[in-house]
Amino acid sequence: MSREFPIGLTPPDWLVRNLQPQQAPVNRAAVARAAVAMSLPLAVGLAAGRPAYGALASMGALSGVIGDTADAYRMRILNIAVPQLFGAVGVTFGTLVYGRGWYAVVAVTGVALLSGMVSTIGAVASVSGLLLLLNCVVGAGLPLPHPWWLAPVLMTGGGLLVLLLALLAWPLRSGIPERAAVAATYRTVAALLGVAGTDRTEEYDEARRAVTQSLNQSYDLILGRRARQHGRSPDGTRLLAQLNAITPVVEAAPAAHLAARPLPPQISRAMHHLADAVGAGRTDPIALDLPLPTTETARAVDHALRHAAEVVTAPDVDPRGIDDRLGRPAALGIRTARAARSVVLSANSWRYGLRLALCIGIAQALVSLVPVARSYWVALTITFVMKPDFGSVFSRALLRALGTVAGLVIAAVVLAEVPLGRWDVPAMLVLAPLIPALTPRGYGFQTAAITPVILLLSDILNHQGTALLLPRLADSLLGCAIALTAGYLLWPESWHTRVGDRLADAVADTAAYVEAAFGTGGDPSVRAHMRRRLYRDLSVIRTEFQRALTEPPPTGRRAAAWWPLVVAVERIVDATTAARVRVRHGAPSPSAGEIAQLGLQLHELSEGVRSAETLIAVRTDLTGPAGSVLEPLRQEVAAARSIASPH
Repeated sequence: MSREFPIGLTPPDWLVRNLQPQQAPVNRAAVARAAVAMSLPLAVGLAAGRPAYGALASMGALSGVIGDTADAYRMRILNIAVPQLFGAVGVTFGTLVYGRGWYAVVAVTGVALLSGMVSTIGAVASVSGLLLLLNCVVGAGLPLPHPWWLAPVLMTGGGLLVLLLALLAWPLRSGIPERAAVAATYRTVAALLGVAGTDRTEEYDEARRAVTQSLNQSYDLILGRRARQHGRSPDGTRLLAQLNAITPVVEAAPAAHLAARPLPPQISRAMHHLADAVGAGRTDPIALDLPLPTTETARAVDHALRHAAEVVTAPDVDPRGIDDRLGRPAALGIRTARAARSVVLSANSWRYGLRLALCIGIAQALVSLVPVARSYWVALTITFVMKPDFGSVFSRALLRALGTVAGLVIAAVVLAEVPLGRWDVPAMLVLAPLIPALTPRGYGFQTAAITPVILLLSDILNHQGTALLLPRLADSLLGCAIALTAGYLLWPESWHTRVGDRLADAVADTAAYVEAAFGTGGDPSVRAHMRRRLYRDLSVIRTEFQRALTEPPPTGRRAAAWWPLVVAVERIVDATTAARVRVRHGAPSPSAGEIAQLGLQLHELSEGVRSAETLIAVRTDLTGPAGSVLEPLRQEVAAARSIASPH
């Protein structure tokens, strides 16, 4: 029989959140690619009598496996190939300063500054900056084969092998991942409609967040593909039209939920039929079998579904009539210039770069100048931990330490029982697939999977066997300590951050959306842009708050206090959209006075959140005309203002 922890032994919430594994499906194709890409170079190197060459190529393949996260083939090129180029520059630079004392310290610290600043641009740039510094640290800490160009060629070749394997099916499956993403979005909307109007509020909120996340991913995928094609391909145009067509359905869902009457099951089934048609690329007519609508909300859902069906089954789509909703990305040259300017002029970019450079400088000084047995693992640990765009620095340091311990246990068995030589290949064949399999579970699981792989490759290069284990544990703990001290505690923004700042911006944007949603005239596409950007911003804020919840007090406690307001703001946006849908389908329009009152209340709430370290008292006695279409919205605003008051 299980028993509860005594009160004194109950783990704090932030620790439980850090240790809880995330639920995610296993990408079997990525698992297979990891096994082949990391084992094949080792086998070739051993067959050629150059095991060190094979180990370096496998090390490069490891970086490719870490970046092998995209479903669309064009995105795989960016996610894998671009970081490999940065990694090649990093290992070249590190090799040239290997064993040069202060020169190595200054050089690696400078690369850390550049890496940190580059990482603030975006997802691909973040991985590129990571590999730039990671490979520089490896080159400056390990005696790599000569001449100087050999290690970059081998490591880049290993990474490009992952890319080659990832692109093998492209000629046969071109466009399929994009269609699958849009079809998945339709299915999330079907799930949302299935719980709309029921009393399962938490389930509805979770389904709505899933729709937002799926829409974000699909739009990023489709718009990114169109930007690289410099034109509008028929497939891309059709997929974008299908994404746009689902927007009225998403907007009708909050109205259906606020009506508190479950939708007929035919509604959800119709969405699943449309999802199947999108996934298969079919354009044949679809019999929706929808019930006769009798209310404003039912008419909104019926109209939205029939419009989506028309778009899905349309044989031709005119590209001139397709709105990109979130804006089509600019040309690559323009975006590169903007990113470079942002990196140079952004205070956030310099701040993160300096934090990372300080930590790496301390670590590299320990490795290069202090006559104590230290290794590149100190700086390598800091490189992985100091990635705030990947999660909380504090939680990553904690999970890095725990994951390293677990990985060392696995490595101990491998290094003790597997003879050095040809048996390393089957060992790698077993260990490599664990990286893509465990990475979605969380950073600690990823560390536990990567650690034995890196130690196996290091042993092939320096033949130290189990003697590697305890020093690597000490180095990892030292790296975590440096990151926590010089990269976290010494920077007040880490633990005095007002987690309400981004939330205050979202509340102000919500006020603008309320005013625009019911204003006379205006372009409907502008309102659609505002709503999509607002939901996207709220999704980002939710992620930031979830990261803050993994921090120890006071940051975690403050985030927990503000967390209900995040949910309340999401419901305000839903209520605004629902009211707009009702007005569009026959409900009386609200008065200008009502709209102005709600906008003023939201602006006041925004300013209160922005200026407060703790929850503040605000007015919650909101009244308006009885039977107004804005009554549900007024209730949600009152609830949000009540949350912002101390209890």
